[in-house]
Amino acid sequence: MRVHICAVGRLRAGPELDLIRDYAARFDRTGRALGLGPLTLTEVDDRKGGGMTAEAALLRRALPQGALVCCLDERGAQMASPAFADWMASCRDQGRGDLAFVIGGADGIDPALRAEADQAISFGRMVWPHMLVRAMLTEQLYRAASILAGAPYHRV
Repeated sequence: MRVHICAVGRLRAGPELDLIRDYAARFDRTGRALGLGPLTLTEVDDRKGGGMTAEAALLRRALPQGALVCCLDERGAQMASPAFADWMASCRDQGRGDLAFVIGGADGIDPALRAEADQAISFGRMVWPHMLVRAMLTEQLYRAASILAGAPYHRV
């Protein structure tokens, strides 16, 4: 199952980008034997300033056709890492070819796009910077693959 992160904004060189690249490479290595990956990141940028509605249109175009769509949103379900890993495995085992995670811009995800998503998850009730959420998501993807592989990275 291919995994996609579709996000608003361009990430520039810096610690977040370094973390994302590191965890993405780890996910690709670990996930390959599990039928997970590769991980791709698609960034969209609303240069005309159309707000969440314009961002949603760009994000919809970035989503692979037929992908299971999961929005990262503060109102979404909160999962422990093992439950997240099980959910990903379930998506894979149901024969889903693509799983796409959507990360909105500074104002969040357009409510209409959020309503269209198959799933919404949250990294807690706090609001996180959308650029940092990418790093947190890639780490959780790697952690999920590690859990499914039985690797010692995740400790209970």
